Amino acid sequence: MEIKNAEHKIKVLKEKLNYYNYEYYINNNSVVDDFIYDNNLKELIKLEIQYPELKSLDSPSLKVGGGVSDKFNKIKHSSPMLSLANAFNEKDLLNFNDNVVNIIKSNNVEYVCELKIDGVSISLIYENYILKRAVTRGDGLTGEDVTENVRKIKSIPLKINLPSAIVRGEIYLNKNNFKKLNQIQEENQEPLFANPRNVASGTLRQLDSSVVSKRSLDAFFYYLADARNNNVEKHNDALKLLRDNYFPVNPNNKICKNIHEVITFIKEMTDKRNDLGYEIDGIVIKVNALNYYSEIGNTAKFPKWAIAYKFPAEIVETKLLNIFPTVGRTGKITYNAQLEPVQLAGTTVKAATLHNANFIISRDIRVNDIVYLKKAGDIIPEVISPLLKHRINSSQKFKETLNCPECKSKLERIGSEVDQYCINNLCKRRLLRSIEHFCSRTAMNIEGLSNQLILKFHTNGFLNSIVDIFELKNHPEIINLDKLGQKSYNNLLTSIEKSKEKSPEYLLFGLGVRYVGLKSARVIIKEVQNLNNLFTIKYDDLINLPDIGSTIANSLLDYFQIESNVKQLKKLIELGLNHKYVNQQVSDLFANKIFVITGTLTQSRDYYVNLIISNGGKISNTISQKTNFLLTGNNPGSKIDKAKKLGVNIIEENYFLEQLKLSKEQ
Repeated sequence: MEIKNAEHKIKVLKEKLNYYNYEYYINNNSVVDDFIYDNNLKELIKLEIQYPELKSLDSPSLKVGGGVSDKFNKIKHSSPMLSLANAFNEKDLLNFNDNVVNIIKSNNVEYVCELKIDGVSISLIYENYILKRAVTRGDGLTGEDVTENVRKIKSIPLKINLPSAIVRGEIYLNKNNFKKLNQIQEENQEPLFANPRNVASGTLRQLDSSVVSKRSLDAFFYYLADARNNNVEKHNDALKLLRDNYFPVNPNNKICKNIHEVITFIKEMTDKRNDLGYEIDGIVIKVNALNYYSEIGNTAKFPKWAIAYKFPAEIVETKLLNIFPTVGRTGKITYNAQLEPVQLAGTTVKAATLHNANFIISRDIRVNDIVYLKKAGDIIPEVISPLLKHRINSSQKFKETLNCPECKSKLERIGSEVDQYCINNLCKRRLLRSIEHFCSRTAMNIEGLSNQLILKFHTNGFLNSIVDIFELKNHPEIINLDKLGQKSYNNLLTSIEKSKEKSPEYLLFGLGVRYVGLKSARVIIKEVQNLNNLFTIKYDDLINLPDIGSTIANSLLDYFQIESNVKQLKKLIELGLNHKYVNQQVSDLFANKIFVITGTLTQSRDYYVNLIISNGGKISNTISQKTNFLLTGNNPGSKIDKAKKLGVNIIEENYFLEQLKLSKEQ
């Protein structure tokens, strides 16, 4: 290969690998199989060896991991969190063993096999027996400080019997909890999570640590740094020491006397992997004797004393019978594939996701194509690509749908987004979820109108729009429905009538206008003073308001371009819902003050956010010199330390509520 061609090939490979790394480590999105990634990486390394003058400092071959989010403080690892080289077959394992044997000059190599948990790598730093910091892998050299979130994971010890330690492992979500989360997503007509790893990664990087508590993350630990300083000479003894300090260590580890026992263990676990309660994507093989590690050494990217055998992804072929769109609660359009039934990873698959129109067009997927199919993360079926050699001549190129499959309204794209949306608020598919949002505590707060009751009323023809909520008083026959008597009916009507008195920003927020949250709704209503003025408001009027950008302004104007949306709001005003701004008394404690909330409170975070904003305060997710108050509950985490350093006022929940009450009585 000429050097010019090699230079171009290296450039293409670097772009590919950097893209794959960014999607995987930052967006939690695995866009290619490990086999494809590794082949690209091997090809790049081969070319860089052949043409060393073309190797640059930004080469992915020098990187140890992915990228670092800007959301959290950056922490440099005391020793790099190295990735592992991959083995895909028996030959790769035998080559690994040969390299080890040749370096240590001995055929008696004992290995420890561990399950490769499909989760998020984490490093825990303990000082004076206490968990001081938890850091993600990041790029292997520098990670993200997620200590506050990790403290919420029940299986991770906050105190150990070792005065200091660095312990590394994998945070994951088990299959049952993943299934429960997706059931909730499905009930809410929200997009399903692709796989447990994505949920674990996304949860661990939440700015609100209460989300971590709710999602029941778990962990397994597999590495004790500086184990030999604790008189540990073998890796399996290091695992025992971790167990003795109450770290969760996976029980499916095995000491193997040679590489052939390793291969036998891999075959056994390949058959058992689907019976485990958590996802694994391979087996990690490590030399057991720790004294060999420095002798065997590392490459810039991998330790040479360990390797990861990766299970091959099960990919099958089947015929794509149809492509059809569906619409979710937010109006987002998802394209789906109807397939000839095929067995995949132990289940019969008849349908798969095709994501959005751009996904289909970029891969030129067509009806009647024979397609490759896999389960993303071994969970959700996904069409990978068509088999062009089987394509029939009469096949037609896919064209995106222009109208909502449910209500036939014209679909829209917002800005540069690839997804299409139905913006008709009366779309039947969106209806039930829209009503639930309208009745929620942070919107109109209609107590007694539960999600189950909304569905029952809709099924019986009483509730087909938001307007119908305020017409339920005209249907006394409702009391004849199962488990609903006169008292419950009367209480519901009382709650509905009470909601009419709320200041109209709650009504505007409850309508579910895209991008218009409660805070922006309050800003808008405070400006216009009367809901009727929204029908004639101009872009320039909106864009000049504080915290109202072009996205919110355009979304609101687009909403009122739809005649049915205008008619709905006018009817609600006609039915007696308050349309005039209620100038609430603002506490001096809150006015123009910036609050950060941390810890576990007796009420939800949304409750306090709403309380602070409704009294003129502002909410921030991070502590800074501009922060006025840190509102704390139980287990406040590291934010309290930062607040003390910056001199921020720290107030507990009870004191906060008492001061609010006193300020309003004055």
